[in-house]
Amino acid sequence: MPEAQIRETLDQLIAVGEERFGLTGIAVDAGADPSAPAARPAGPYDSLLEAAMVALDAGDLAGAVQAYKNVLADDPAHPEAKLGLAQAELLARVQDLDPGAVRKNAADNPADVTAQLAAADLDLAGGHVQDAFGRLVEAVRRTAGEDRDAARLRLLELFEVIGADDPRVTAARQALARVLF
Repeated sequence: MPEAQIRETLDQLIAVGEERFGLTGIAVDAGADPSAPAARPAGPYDSLLEAAMVALDAGDLAGAVQAYKNVLADDPAHPEAKLGLAQAELLARVQDLDPGAVRKNAADNPADVTAQLAAADLDLAGGHVQDAFGRLVEAVRRTAGEDRDAARLRLLELFEVIGADDPRVTAARQALARVLF
């Protein structure tokens, strides 16, 4: 993907982290030496979360995914690791996709769940949250068996990227319930 598109996606993911978890960074004293490291209490997973951020900054999505999984292996409910893992996995899925080809394939093959999954990932990474959710709810409605499960599970993964408190997630959960039941 072009660097500008990756930066836009990362900015959107940061905004979700700020909105969902109140992550705003570390307060800095204006009079402090800018070269001095900021003091903050160390948490039990700080080194693993830092490793994940370093891996993301270096473009090592597999390394970031593994670092987040390491935190979750010990603390399955860790909110920052859950969000980071969902975001890193999304970025890994879309990094090598050709957006034009994926969108054309999804439009030409509405019954192809794999095509719909890829297009939904691109939609979400591009900030088109409702389009991604709508595409997958429709895929769940149209399919059965393993295809239906794949679409449903991907939708649940995308909910993690956005956050359960987001009204778009709530609406999509209701739409999913309607097509499942």
